[in-house]
Amino acid sequence: MPRAGLDPAAVVAAGAALADELGPAGLTMGSLAERLGVRTPSLYKHVGGLDDLNRRIAALALHEAADAVGTAIQGYAGRDALAAAARAFRAFVVEHPGRYAASIGVEPSGPDDPVAEGSRRLVDSFTAVLRGYDIADSDADHALRMIRSLFHGFATLQAGGGFRWSADVDESFEWLIAFTDRGLRTG
Repeated sequence: MPRAGLDPAAVVAAGAALADELGPAGLTMGSLAERLGVRTPSLYKHVGGLDDLNRRIAALALHEAADAVGTAIQGYAGRDALAAAARAFRAFVVEHPGRYAASIGVEPSGPDDPVAEGSRRLVDSFTAVLRGYDIADSDADHALRMIRSLFHGFATLQAGGGFRWSADVDESFEWLIAFTDRGLRTG
């Protein structure tokens, strides 16, 4: 019988928190069981194993990132929307590096897969940002890949401690936003 109060959502949330603390490599079924105060076999009543847990964490991360970016851009357009999206995305990745890392490279099993849905929602938020710019339809995918690469790269480098020199990281990020805005405006 499953432990009272423990369900798939609680197991995934605890796994995501543990991944944020220890990094994706530190997340094991054993470490999660210890965190939850249960024996490892008990977790298999809620998730199908470590691969299933990681997929569920990836879906959670994508939905949470989509919520953060989607909420941040409400009421904004152009540079203001770009800046709001970039800041929200960066904050999410820096605050949740383990769960975000779980979302990288995960292939959806189909269009109804929660990973696909979360990814689609996040892309839709960035697509909404691009509507504030004069981007040709034929260039939309390129523009999306560019902003994802820029913001993903900066945030993951920051989350991993990759900026250890004296220049202020926030100033560098604002410079990146301004640079991206200029590029999007001039095509």
